[in-house]
Amino acid sequence: MVKYSETQLDMSFGALAHPIRRGILARLSTGEATVAELAKPYKVSAPAISKHMRILEAAGLLSRRKQGREHHCRLEAKRMKEAEIWLEYHRKFWNDRLDALERYLKENKLARPRKRQPIVKSSSRAFSTRRASACSRPGPRRRI
Repeated sequence: MVKYSETQLDMSFGALAHPIRRGILARLSTGEATVAELAKPYKVSAPAISKHMRILEAAGLLSRRKQGREHHCRLEAKRMKEAEIWLEYHRKFWNDRLDALERYLKENKLARPRKRQPIVKSSSRAFSTRRASACSRPGPRRRI
């Protein structure tokens, strides 16, 4: 198993959980951008964009540098690589397990499809959706 920081991995996946943050990272994958450029496609307030940026920064997925009044952001691929390694490990693990199950089923001839039984519709009133009257319900009886 690959060594990773559980807390850092949780923060990375948490940051990737929101579509705006994924969009920001997708834009940064093409190159550096200012916060204003990153916020332009989204119809959310400036404080909301700032919050998304802080979450991405805390997760280590982007870095900021201030130049005059503008904040320039860039993607930090190292954290994304850690998440990718984690995902790849688990993808390989489950693919191997499913391949082993498939081999087992084929070797034991359990993988052949079974014939489906036809569904027969009953004309019986036993499956009626009408409600039963109060006197026919099972349960304790009340004396009047």
